[in-house]
Amino acid sequence: MSSAPLENPANTPADQPVLDWTHRLTQLGTSFFTTLQPTPVAAPRWAARNEALRHELGWPVQLFDEDHLQAFAGNATMVGSQPLATVYSGHQFGQWAGQLGDGRAIWLGEAASTQGPQEIQLKGAGRTPYSRGGDGRAVLRSSIREYLCSEAMHGLDIPTTRALCLVASPEPVRRETLETAAVVARVAPSFLRFGHFEHFSAQGDTDSLRALADHALAHHLPECMERATLWQGNVYAALLDVVQERTARLLALWQAVGFCHGVMNTDNMSLLGLTIDYGPFQFMDGFDPGHVCNHSDHQGRYAYGRQPNVAYWNLYCLAQALAPLIDDHDMTLEVLEGYKSQFPRFLGDAMRAKLGLTGALAPESEREADWTLVEDVMQLMAAEKVDFTLFWRQLSHAVVQQSQASAVTDAAWRSVTDLVLDRPRLLAWLARYTARTGQTHFSAMGDQMLRTNPKFVLRNHLAEIAIRQAQAGDFSEIETLHMLLKSPFDEHPGYEAHAALPPDWAGQLEISCSS
Repeated sequence: MSSAPLENPANTPADQPVLDWTHRLTQLGTSFFTTLQPTPVAAPRWAARNEALRHELGWPVQLFDEDHLQAFAGNATMVGSQPLATVYSGHQFGQWAGQLGDGRAIWLGEAASTQGPQEIQLKGAGRTPYSRGGDGRAVLRSSIREYLCSEAMHGLDIPTTRALCLVASPEPVRRETLETAAVVARVAPSFLRFGHFEHFSAQGDTDSLRALADHALAHHLPECMERATLWQGNVYAALLDVVQERTARLLALWQAVGFCHGVMNTDNMSLLGLTIDYGPFQFMDGFDPGHVCNHSDHQGRYAYGRQPNVAYWNLYCLAQALAPLIDDHDMTLEVLEGYKSQFPRFLGDAMRAKLGLTGALAPESEREADWTLVEDVMQLMAAEKVDFTLFWRQLSHAVVQQSQASAVTDAAWRSVTDLVLDRPRLLAWLARYTARTGQTHFSAMGDQMLRTNPKFVLRNHLAEIAIRQAQAGDFSEIETLHMLLKSPFDEHPGYEAHAALPPDWAGQLEISCSS
């Protein structure tokens, strides 16, 4: 099949694909997916188009024209795409849920890009054989949250699926109340999940399990071939090793920005270590290790402080699924042990960076002393539920200001100490921090901290304001938030309100799995 080059101007013939498609997943065979067409949605309109991502991927401008609006709404088939839904299984809230699958996500194919092949999915484009009685739709409310948060995570340099565009429709969708429909086009090198492997392992279908693993090794995780030398040439043990390392790094980055996923089921865990499936997520306001962002999580399984251990539990489930391929129980357990050492180190590095303390080659004694500093200030923050994002940003600015002063003084820390009630306790900690760093290093430290501790995150109340305006037909706040969140470390003068403490009503917002 011929195709127009990616940089082709807006005169591509109607019968030629705008994107250069490949479909490597379909080579696995129909036991892995079901081909189908999206279900049309009424009166679609653009709610958001991610021009920055389109340009980043080298895709042509006509991708966002009115003709392609219909394709991204699920009302037409993009030339060259082959829509399908994949099957997977998984554990949900710690219990085996059996077969799941893409219940409302329809895979269009892989499109060539300047960053390599990218899979495109339409989320909310109608029922599939895996919808389990659901309507296959997504509502505008949750779709705005996913569009904005996936781009916010990218701006924070946290691995994530991306959001290409958002289409809104007045078509009614019933959730707790009557809402309206939307479709998000999301992009990733692969949408493979832990649950894809659990599915075939649970069925005892080792041939399909091996084919899926070999597909991942060949197309998405080729570094496993070199890693296999550490595991007696066992490429499947190397696969698990790479996944556990990527997962450990991802969880460390989540914890370092105060991000709560909300639904860390095994079917919501990416094989590539990406943040995937933005449902009842939240960037914490007041710091609370026990914070549960998902109103449906009655047992608090996915509380912020439990996320690292849940990730290990999920990796254990993946290990069980890969066991027939690894075929070495002791080796499998040894691979999993890597998470227990790598996650603390990744988290330690991330938190030390928030304090302006860098250097992966720092001696262990120094790293341990720095971690004590981290633990002590986090305990202080938790005791008073200090605003997580604001504290770290204010500390960054204070360090910059201290570097410009002739001497370190308590008054110079005012912007930080004003955030707490127990000022003596914080001042004592700041004295230890200053002794560790030395004022002569503050200038370089402060600049680094401002590039590490964001000014802007997608707080729940900011998303809620954008949602309410969009439900009234005004999508402008989505664009404003997208602009701020794609460069969250910049100051963005004039938008201070978007970085301020949340209003009182923000504490009443409840986010559930319903979307």
